[in-house]
Amino acid sequence: MVATPIGNLGDLSPRACEVLRICHVIAAEDTRHSGVLLRHFGITTPLLSLHEHNERQRCAELVARLEAGESVALISDAGTPAISDPGFDLVGAAAAAGLEVVAVPGPSALVAALSIAAMPTDRFCFEGFLPARAPARRKHLEALSGESRTIVFYESPHRIVETLADCRVVFGDERRATLARELTKLHETLYRGTLAELVERARVDADLARGEIVLVIGGAPPRDLAQGAELDRVLSLLLAELPLKQAARIAAALVGARDNETYKRALALKHGSDSHS
Repeated sequence: MVATPIGNLGDLSPRACEVLRICHVIAAEDTRHSGVLLRHFGITTPLLSLHEHNERQRCAELVARLEAGESVALISDAGTPAISDPGFDLVGAAAAAGLEVVAVPGPSALVAALSIAAMPTDRFCFEGFLPARAPARRKHLEALSGESRTIVFYESPHRIVETLADCRVVFGDERRATLARELTKLHETLYRGTLAELVERARVDADLARGEIVLVIGGAPPRDLAQGAELDRVLSLLLAELPLKQAARIAAALVGARDNETYKRALALKHGSDSHS
């Protein structure tokens, strides 16, 4: 499993270069893209394609070659294989066959962005690419609304403006975030601020929505215990007199809590009350 540059060709390690020279075959996500990298370093090892549409079919062939004594290097278009890229099925098949799988570590957009985001890195979660369709994306973000760890996403430049707007709605105006674009490349840029500030920046800065993007968002702040107790008290009173949605909406306004959090709490209180009736 060989990590390759995410932009700057100088980031290919000497070990990675040597492995790519001496292995019997290189399985690449896009042979045309990887061919440019290999030609730059004078590497002539044969290439074959392994991407999301053919990985399962390739597994049997590559495992057979490994069992015959050949060595196979897997690379993706950029970064570390199997991290939001092909490789999971092949690693699983090789492991199941009792074959040795070795990491040749190196560039990773995820780690690079985390290291410079000025966000807590002792605990984080990586969510890969968000769903392309807006309803599914919002639902996914809402499931992360209470996540206290730093959250890392990959995002397409074509969707980043809409994604930032959805993050602002779900996580709130004041949640801190860092957007890293074109890491290690000529036009590498970092945008830091609140989600509200990044949404406004995206509206006036067309460059923000260009290139490869990693979005790092701070975790949810610890829930205020006093506010939680007050929310439960207000919800209990309102649920005794009003439908659940209406009670949740009014309670959120009175206590200053988030709508989605209040609705989930109202559901829990309602179901708890029902179970005891």
